[in-house]
Amino acid sequence: MKAMVLNRVCKLKENKNPLELIDLPDPIPGEKEILVKVSACGICHTELDEIEGRTPPPRLPIIPGHQVVGRVEKTCSKTRNCKMGDRVGIAWIHSACGKCKFCREGNENLCDDFRATGRDANGGYAQYITVLEDFVYRIPEIFSDSEAAPLLCAGAIGYRSLRLANMKDGQNLGLTGFGASAHLVMKMARYKYPNSKVFVFARSERERTFAKELGAVWAGDIEEESPGKLDCIIDTTPVWKPIVEALGNLERGGRLVINAIRKEEVDKESLLKLKYSTHLWLEKEIKSVANVSRSDVNEFLSLAAEIPIKPEVQEFALKEANKALVELKEGKIRGAKVLRID
Repeated sequence: MKAMVLNRVCKLKENKNPLELIDLPDPIPGEKEILVKVSACGICHTELDEIEGRTPPPRLPIIPGHQVVGRVEKTCSKTRNCKMGDRVGIAWIHSACGKCKFCREGNENLCDDFRATGRDANGGYAQYITVLEDFVYRIPEIFSDSEAAPLLCAGAIGYRSLRLANMKDGQNLGLTGFGASAHLVMKMARYKYPNSKVFVFARSERERTFAKELGAVWAGDIEEESPGKLDCIIDTTPVWKPIVEALGNLERGGRLVINAIRKEEVDKESLLKLKYSTHLWLEKEIKSVANVSRSDVNEFLSLAAEIPIKPEVQEFALKEANKALVELKEGKIRGAKVLRID
C-alpha cells in the first residue's frame, strides 16, 4: 500500500515536506481487529503538533491521521460486529484498557493506557489501516466519505467541548478561532440552543466573514472586546494569547473550555497580562478537553445526521498531504481539509 510516513519530528518552517510517500506491505489484522480500506482521512491540527513535537512523542516511523473513513476489507475469526463492505469511521481514540475507573465511567479518553490513532498506532494517511472492531463507528448514510471524516475528530471533540461548557439555551457563546472544529461547534450550538447568540474571535478577516455567513451575530479579532459578556467561551486555537483575551470577555460565573491537546510555545507577554481581578475573579472557570471517548463520537454522529451538519471540506490527494499541512500551519483555512485516498 501507499502511505505518507513521518520519520522524524521537525519544524514545518524548516521542512515543508515532513511526510514521505512510500510503499509498505498491507497491514494484517490481529485478534478482534479488522482491515479497513481507507477512502478519506481528515487533516487535523493535532498532526501539526505531532510533527513539531508538542504531543507526547509519536511512535516513529508513524503514519499520521485519525479522522478515517473507509470500508471493511477483511475481518478475523473473533470479530463479531463488522462484516465485509461495512462503511466505518476511526477516530483519535485507538484503544484503552477497558478496566480502569475512567473506562468504566465511559471516559476512556482519561485512561492511562489510552492509545491514539496516528500517534501510537498507524493512522489513515494510507490506503489501509487495521483497528479493533470495538473502536470503529458506523457512518450515517447522509454523509459522503469526505464529509464524514472531519466529524470524527473536529466534530466529536467540538461536541465534547460544547457539552463540557454546561451551556443553557439563551446564554451567549464565544468561539476563539474558527477552523474545522469551531465551525462545527457553531452549527451544533445554533441547533441545540436556538435562543443563544454566538460571538466569534478569529485572527483573519476570511475566518470572521465565514463565521458571519454561518450565523455569528458578531465576529472580531482575538484582541477585540465582545459587545457583551459571554457565559461560555470555547477556545480552539493552538496559542496562549486567546485564553487571556477570552477570560476578559467571560461573564461572572462563566466557563472557558480549552479545546486543544497542546498549546504552542509559552507566550510570556500574554501571560504577564493575566490579572486575577480582570480575568479570573467572580467564579470564572477554566475547563480543558482531553481527547474524546467512544460515546462522544457515537452521540455526535447521530446528532450531526439529525441536524444535519455538513462540514465544508477542501480535498487533497494523498501525495498532497504535506501541502495541506503547510496550508493549515499558515492559517489558510475554510472548513476542514481532507485527503481523498484511492
